[in-house]
Amino acid sequence: MGAANPSLLMQTTFHIRRLNPETEHPTPYYQEYHLDLEQSDSILDGLIKIRETLDDSLALRCSCRGAICGSCGMRINGHAALACKTKVIAMAEKGKPIQVEPMNNMPVIKDLVTDMGSFWEKIRQVQPWLQPSGPIPQAEFIAPAEAMSHLSGVMSCIMCGVCVSDCTVLEVDKKFVGPAALAKAYRFVADPRDGQTQQRLESLNEPGGMWDCTRCMECIQVCPKGVGPMDR
Repeated sequence: MGAANPSLLMQTTFHIRRLNPETEHPTPYYQEYHLDLEQSDSILDGLIKIRETLDDSLALRCSCRGAICGSCGMRINGHAALACKTKVIAMAEKGKPIQVEPMNNMPVIKDLVTDMGSFWEKIRQVQPWLQPSGPIPQAEFIAPAEAMSHLSGVMSCIMCGVCVSDCTVLEVDKKFVGPAALAKAYRFVADPRDGQTQQRLESLNEPGGMWDCTRCMECIQVCPKGVGPMDR
C-alpha cells in the first residue's frame, strides 16, 4: 500500500473521555490526541490509529468495520453512533476537536467500552422468540412473503445499543423497557406466526412499557440501520 497523499490529510484532534477502573479512585477525565487522518477515514479508523501509534492503553470495542456487528457504538459530538460508519470529515468542525465518549445509559467498563448487560436484560424481558398457538408444525412454519414484508425494516436491527444510549427516558427511569426492546417486541407482535399478541401487548401496557416513551425521536435520529424504534 502506498503512502498517503499529504494534501489529502486532515489535522484532527480527538477529545476522548477516559476511565481507568484499575486506579485506586477511578474518575472520568478527558484526554486529547492530535493526528493526521485521510479524508476518507472513519472515527473508528482514527481511534485505532490512536491506539496503535499514540496510546495503546485506550480501550474500545470493534469488529467488522462495516456497520454489521454493532460493536463500535459510542457517543460522537454528543450523539450515539457507530464509529465505523461515521466519517471524520463529517464530525470535524474547523478549530474544534471531535469529542468521543462511551455510550450513555450503560455502566462504563473502561474508556469507550460499556457493559451492555442491562441492554440484553431488557431484550430478554420482551421474550424475543416465536410463541405459536395450536399444534407444533411438523415441518417449517412458513409465512407468506406479503405477511412478513413489513417486518424487513425492524429485522435490520443489529443490537448495537445506540438507540438505548440516547434514550432520554432511560436517563431518568431505568425501569423503562427501552427503544431496542420495543422494536424487538414489535417484530414478534406483528409476526403472523406468533400466537401471543394479546399477552405481549398486555405486558407492554404496564408501567415501564411502551406508553413511557416520550416521543423525543432521539432513537430514530441515531439508529444506524433505519429501524425507527419509536415508530414501532
